[in-house]
This record gives sequence, C-alpha cells and structure tokens, in this order.
Amino acid sequence: MRRIGLLALAIGFLVPFLAAAPAHAQATRTWISGVGDDANPCSRTAPCKTFAGAISKTSASGEIDCLDPGGFGGITITKAITLNCGQTLGSILVAGTPGITINAGATDKVIIRGLQIIGLGPSGTPGTVGIKIITAGVVAIENSVITQFGQQGISDARTAGNTKLMIVNTIVSHNTSTGIGLAATGPNNVVIDGVQSFDNLFGIAAGTGNNVVVKRSVLSGNGSGVEADGGATVTVDDSAISGNGTGVFATAGNIRLSNSDINFNTVNGMTGSPTSYGNNRVFGNTGSTTTTAAGTGVQNLGEQ
Repeated sequence: MRRIGLLALAIGFLVPFLAAAPAHAQATRTWISGVGDDANPCSRTAPCKTFAGAISKTSASGEIDCLDPGGFGGITITKAITLNCGQTLGSILVAGTPGITINAGATDKVIIRGLQIIGLGPSGTPGTVGIKIITAGVVAIENSVITQFGQQGISDARTAGNTKLMIVNTIVSHNTSTGIGLAATGPNNVVIDGVQSFDNLFGIAAGTGNNVVVKRSVLSGNGSGVEADGGATVTVDDSAISGNGTGVFATAGNIRLSNSDINFNTVNGMTGSPTSYGNNRVFGNTGSTTTTAAGTGVQNLGEQ
C-alpha cells in the first residue's frame, strides 16, 4: 500500500510539468503526400496530406516539399515559404476560391515551384483566381501551370510598393479574365521569362507602377496579347505575339518591342504607339500595325 501511495504521489507531482510541456517545434522542411495525413508531423516518414495542413508545421522561410504525386488543396500563405513540387506531380484543384492566396509580410519571399493549379472550369463552379498576391515583398512562380479560373490566372494587387514578381517557364491558359494581371500600385518590378499565356481575355495586362520585362514568351489566342495602361512600362524581347485579337495595346502605357514576332492578330496588330527598336517581324495582322522606331518617330524598315 505504501508503494502504491508513493507512486500516486509521484504521478501527481509530474502531471503539471507534463501538461506544460512545449509543443513540437516547427520544421524548416516539411513533406506532403497523396497518402499522407494532416495529423502527422509532416516529416518525410510521416507526411501530411495538404499544403494547408503542412504550413502550420513549417517555420517561416521554410519549405514544403511534395513527396509523391497528389492533389494538395488550396492554401493561404501568411509567411515566407517555398512550395516545391518540382520533382513530382503536385496539383491544386479548387472551386469558388483562389488556388493560392499570398497574404504574407511586406518583406517576405514566397516561391511556388512545379505546381499545376486548376479551377474546375466550364463543367463546374470555377476557382476565382489561380494565384492571388495581396502582400509579399518578393514572389517567384516557376515551372507551373495555371488554368481554367473564372477570373485571373495570376493577380498581383499589392499596394506596399518596392515589390518584385518573377514568373518563369510557366503556362497560364484558359482563364476567363486576364492571364497575368499586374495591378500592383508599385513600383513593382516584374520579370516574365519563358511564359506561355494562351486563351485568356488578356495575355498580360499591366497597370500604373508596373515595370515589366517579357522575354522568350508566347502570347497567343488571347483577346489582347499584351496591354499597358497609363503609368505602366512593358519591354518585350525575343517573344511571339500572334493569333490574338489585338496583339499589342499601348494606348496609354509604354510598350517597347525588340526582336519579336507580331503576326496574324485579327483585330489589330498594334494599337496606340508602342516603340519598336527596328528588328521586329510584323506580318499578316488585320487593322493598325503602326509603330514608331526608337528615337525617330517613323515606322521601321521591314515592318508593316
């Protein structure tokens, strides 16, 4: 009896300390799997099921990696993080909501790599926006597919200024509104490299304060290929703007074109006064294709 009493006393003494034990620390790298469980710690041997389940267990500036193929659900990002499915099939399929919402700190860096982000499209209620950027210092979108959303594929509407966006080797297609909508109030420096924007209302649309460089990209099958509103500057190099309604729409903003093809656009090849550096190939467009050569105010030789 005495032994039992001493044991009960010891347990009673330890209980307060056990209750006060700290929770598991967040990991710098976590894992998700198509056969995971969000009740797991998100380690490689016990992965979680969704991005939303893993982000709370991942430290700021950490990384969530896809261990094997799966659909990992929509996510709201509130801190610096990397989502990396570059080595396997990682998909986000949503209806009625954004695929990814970025509402992080004003200086945070967010990287999205190797994801297929899909709205349900015409057969069901579509997702609203593929990637919706509200707040972050730097956002990079790499090697991804963003398709079939009821609004924009990518929407950058940051207001803090001094922000950056990089979109590399990514397909943005079949979205009801703009493929890449740049409405950040700036200054916002944007790099678009190796991007295909297809079958959207606008391929790329840039608003006031956005300084955009487009390189090695294809803008095709859109209502307008590239548009710059007042206060926006878009530089297009080594790209194809073909098969849109209007290829280049520069009635208010500034668009500079070099070494690019502006071909077979069905409403206008170019509207407004984009600036050409004299080495573009402009052919087969309907309507206006007037451009001004840099510094000369005349149409370029070899362009029509």
